[in-house]
Amino acid sequence: MAVPGDPPNGTPDGTGGGDDEFRSDEYRSVVFDEDFVRAARLQEYSAQERMGEHARAVRSRSIWSGSAPRTSTPGRGARQGMLLVLLIATAFAAAVYMGLRNPYVPPPGGPAQPLTSTVVPLAPTTAVPGGLPPALFAQSPAADYRVGAAGISLPAVRRTHHFTDVQVVTALSVAKDYLVQSSLDPDVLAGSATRPVRVLLDPDQLGQFDRSMTSPSGDGRHAATGWLVRFDPATAVMADPRVRVSGSITYEEVAQDVLEVTTDHTFVYAVRPATGAPAAADGASLFTVRRELRLRFDRDDLSARRLELASAYVMAGPQDCSADPAGGFRPLLAGAGPTTVGPAASDPYASGHPRRTAGLCGVLAPSATPGAPVSPAP
Repeated sequence: MAVPGDPPNGTPDGTGGGDDEFRSDEYRSVVFDEDFVRAARLQEYSAQERMGEHARAVRSRSIWSGSAPRTSTPGRGARQGMLLVLLIATAFAAAVYMGLRNPYVPPPGGPAQPLTSTVVPLAPTTAVPGGLPPALFAQSPAADYRVGAAGISLPAVRRTHHFTDVQVVTALSVAKDYLVQSSLDPDVLAGSATRPVRVLLDPDQLGQFDRSMTSPSGDGRHAATGWLVRFDPATAVMADPRVRVSGSITYEEVAQDVLEVTTDHTFVYAVRPATGAPAAADGASLFTVRRELRLRFDRDDLSARRLELASAYVMAGPQDCSADPAGGFRPLLAGAGPTTVGPAASDPYASGHPRRTAGLCGVLAPSATPGAPVSPAP
């Protein structure tokens, strides 16, 4: 009797039952009847169902997914990039918010105001004494004055409410540079140079300065001698380069963005007649200039090491009141007699604020005349 699973013609010759025969006998008792076969249902699972709980081949790129494999480098880089963008956006929002709560107020700006100047010639009441420069200085109130820039000393420095001590030092040093260049430079005194003074001025004042040099006038705005000290080269030249100087410098904060420096100095020059001018036997004589200047500095000026010359009050003598000192000083030299005098006597050597002379000419005080008795130094 044939058993299901056996070959149709039985077992081939030469093949022993062995293990195969044992396995065939083992399953001979398993019989699938017709009802079982009909009840069986065939079901084909989809690819996703066959994968079961395995991870998907294509992973979500969501940066918030915490289930992404740690070996996925592109996902981590995207997540870090997004966090960096969020940090930058947060910082920018905070900066905008702080700016709205504390808005920046720009400092007051604007062009520099033009210089206003007053130049008062001082006429002598006696003949102008002459002599050698050392003897003239020794007999004058300038006997104890220092020579040159050494006579321009700076005050003690303290910061103000809106300016640091470094900024104050800068303003004072620029002010001193201006005094040295405009009062002591030999070329400036001779009238052959203006650049050493010009480079220290605010650009907004350069037009007024240039006009004052080329077309000086006594209108209170365009006197060359309001900006600097210079002698009419046809009248007098320096007899001794060692100028005697004494005075003071003060400063104060006049606005949140403006520092003002006030200088008050007396300069004493030994002069002699220019070449071709009549000369006295005694040779040289003294000429005294008292300059009170108000210098202003804003923050741009401090950064550029420049200044705004706000005002200048100048007394100079001995001069003839009929002479116009706007273009350059014309000293009365040794041997010259007294001239027409003005309404009030003025002493350029006196300390404190100089007297504002009502007219355009003053009187050179007798105590300022060389040869007068000099009080001993304390």
